[in-house]
Amino acid sequence: MHGHRPTHVEIDIAALRHNLQQVRQRTGPGNRVLAVVKADAYGHGAARVSLALQQAGVDLFGVAIAEEGMALRNAGIDRSILVLGGVYPGQEQEFFHFRLTPAIFSLEAARRLDRAAAEIGTICDYHLKIDTGMGRVGFRPEELAGVLPELASLPHLRMEGVISHLAMADEPGQPFTDEQLRRFRECLDLVRKTGFAPEFTHIGNSAAVFTRDIPECNLVRPGIVLYGALPAPCFSGRIDLQPVMSFRTSVAQIKRVPVETGVSYGHRFVAGRETVLAAIPVGYADGYNRRLSNCGEVLIRGQRARVAGTVCMDWTLIDVTDISGVEVGDQVTLLGRDNGNRITAEEWAERIGSISYEVFCQVSKRVPRIYRGE
Repeated sequence: MHGHRPTHVEIDIAALRHNLQQVRQRTGPGNRVLAVVKADAYGHGAARVSLALQQAGVDLFGVAIAEEGMALRNAGIDRSILVLGGVYPGQEQEFFHFRLTPAIFSLEAARRLDRAAAEIGTICDYHLKIDTGMGRVGFRPEELAGVLPELASLPHLRMEGVISHLAMADEPGQPFTDEQLRRFRECLDLVRKTGFAPEFTHIGNSAAVFTRDIPECNLVRPGIVLYGALPAPCFSGRIDLQPVMSFRTSVAQIKRVPVETGVSYGHRFVAGRETVLAAIPVGYADGYNRRLSNCGEVLIRGQRARVAGTVCMDWTLIDVTDISGVEVGDQVTLLGRDNGNRITAEEWAERIGSISYEVFCQVSKRVPRIYRGE
């Protein structure tokens, strides 16, 4: 065993389960849940998070790429895994070996999968991806009349699901969401008239789960809400979520500097008074964004302290002049709660001009995750 620097992330599994329960209460027993755990479960650690969600009864998992799905299988996940990013040339056998289900949004990929499945005598399940208005990947509705007959002619493929993605669900009342749902209904009707009987139909992301009833669908795809963050600021107070991630370190050095002392790269902070600085061993290489220079805040002894100067790769300086008694070893909370005060991912994201998703995903792999409440 060897020691570690104090910078770490805490993952609250009890909070994760609570958030899943909020989704279940909203959607009711008729809907199954596909937990989106791509991007290492939004930086929370896909293996441990997925095992906890599997134990809590999640029905399926969603990842972006085959490698993420393979890692989940190696971690012990035995539920269905949908690879939202599809299958790239040369990956077909890995999909079969690891029992991964691809989203299909091109006929070329469908033909490749059918040929590869025929070679080993298997049937490959897939989810048909329809672009109802996101504008990324997927068959457009007007293409389906030509696409569906060819898919039906591929004997080693089975359409397990139909999927689309909402572009503006995080803006409640946005009429374009209604238009996307209308297109999705029409596409589902055509899919079924062509002879397909998909087991799963799904378009609802985190925002849609808490704003829309979509009777045509029997599967929801929560992502950000599982991790305790809001899909958008307008959801504040409307969802009972518990933050899953806390990001902490501790004070490594205290120093007192005289007035007019420049601090950190570029001297972007110059002391306007005699200033007490705390050096903390965390920086942008850990995911503490450089845009928090001179504007980020952390919690020390339950009080807010501002970043002084430029965030470095491995170090950040904090102005603790107005917090009495700060000592080396004191805990510093970058994200999370301390003594009744709190810094949220949404607050952090607003300061850097981003969203909570990116805040979580940017936390570096070199920062150890500590899991609590498993």
